[in-house]
This record gives sequence, C-alpha cells and structure tokens, in this order.
Amino acid sequence: MTDATIIPSQKAKVLAEALPYIRRFHGKTIVVKYGGNAMTDEKLKASFAHDIVLLKLVGMNPVVVHGGGPQIESLLTRLGKKGEFVQGMRVTDEETMDVVEMVLGGQVNKEVVTLINQAGGRAVGLTGQDGAFIRARKMIIPADGKGNEARDIGQVGEISAIDPGIIGTLQSGGFIPVVAPIGVGEDGQSYNINADLVAGKLAEILRAEKLVVLTNTPGVLDKNGNLLTGLTPKKIDELAAEGTISGGMLPKIESALDAARGGVKSVHIIDGRVEHAVLLEILTDDGVGTLIRGK
Repeated sequence: MTDATIIPSQKAKVLAEALPYIRRFHGKTIVVKYGGNAMTDEKLKASFAHDIVLLKLVGMNPVVVHGGGPQIESLLTRLGKKGEFVQGMRVTDEETMDVVEMVLGGQVNKEVVTLINQAGGRAVGLTGQDGAFIRARKMIIPADGKGNEARDIGQVGEISAIDPGIIGTLQSGGFIPVVAPIGVGEDGQSYNINADLVAGKLAEILRAEKLVVLTNTPGVLDKNGNLLTGLTPKKIDELAAEGTISGGMLPKIESALDAARGGVKSVHIIDGRVEHAVLLEILTDDGVGTLIRGK
C-alpha cells in the first residue's frame, strides 16, 4: 500500500495510535542494534534513518549500535584473507583488527551517521575508544567439554565497563550517538566486540526503556516457524535446550536476556527486512517481532 492509497482517516488512525506511545516514551532512551539486511538494502537503510530521526523529533533519545560483519568479510576477501569463526566469534589477529577498525570505525560508522543526517537528524559517530568509554579485556573461548580446549582468538574483547558520560553529553546536546563496537583495554589495546553484546550492555548501563535488535528473521520462531513473543528466561532456556534457538540467534538472545535482567524494561528482536520496522515496533499496538522480558 502506498501513501496515495491511504485515505486521510486511516492516516489519522495511525497517528492517534502512536500518540500514547510517544507520550509514554518521551524522554526515554531507546537503544537500537542496527544490522542485517537493513544495513545493505537502500530502501531499508533510508527507512531506518527516518525512523531514528522521528524518534528523536518526538522526544525520545535513540542510541544506535551497529555491526558490520559482511563489510568486514568483503574487505578481508579482497585482501586475500579468509575469515575464521570460533563459537560465533571472529578470530581477530592484528591484521584483521586493522580491517575491523577501518570498516567499523570508518566506513560503516560514517555511512550510518550520514544516513541519519541526510534524514534530518544530528548524528555523531564514535567507537568505544573515544573517551575510552567502552573498556574491554581479552576474551578467551572456554573449553566446550567436547575435546576442544580453551582458545585465544586474538583481539576479541568482552566488556569490562562502560562509561555513559559521553553518550549523555551527546543526548543532552540534541545529538544521536552512533556507536561502533570497538573497545579499548587498560593498555590501550583495541578489541573487536560482538555488536549485540555492546548494544545489550549499553542499554543496561544507560537504563534504557527499550533495546531493539534488528535481524534478518521475523523474530524468535518455534519449530513450526511461528513467531514467539512474551518470552521469559525459563522459556528461552527450554527453547535452547530443544535446539529451537541456535546459531547466530544465541548471542542475540543472551545479550537480550542480560539486558532485561539488568533493568531494561523491554527487549525486542524484530525483522529488519520490514520497512519502518523500528517505528512499527515502538509506536503501534501490534509490533513486528519478539518481546523478551527479564522475569
């Protein structure tokens, strides 16, 4: 359906439906993890940027955390280097870390900032190295009990602390922070950090009202492909045990649960392939994804 086929009364109904949500979330922080098709499809990129700008204009405080796995893989391939993953984490030697910093901190971050600014927002890009606001330590992949020993996978980090000061300063100035998931160690070493983990921990530290995670699926699905919502930690444990939740969805679910348990009021895993998915989730009655609660 195009704008031309929507009659005025339908438009009025949509706006009226959004009003209580705008009122409820005014002044609240919304952390959005940006990834998947929404980062590569031109129409989806534009709709995402407009969604973020609208949230800011109606009084919310969006914070964007982006990934960039496909872009990193593309540059590594052009350099003749093959990416390697262990338990979903990219093995990051010194050369790969240079690529990660170039792609995440440069190419992708600046593209997201430009998209939001072109849509009428005031975005500022940063990495966890700026102001050393994301502190990290080396991640060691533990033994899995199947004969595979603990493994050092290079400059891959886990979060040790986040200082929210720089984000708060940007928000109070009317800016939209756009964060690349790179942290810094006590010795100044750079670390590649999973973007889902950064988004989840940042939402917790900022005491966000919501964490919204864009994916390439409708949300969390059961074995029959039906969308699940209103998930609790107990239900998620059951789904993981039976193999319904697996692969790349696991770190998203784990970071979502940690955020919910840490005080984020609601966490949403939504379909980033749907135009204006962020607005549909936050400002309508139906939503477009899976809701996860901490209890």
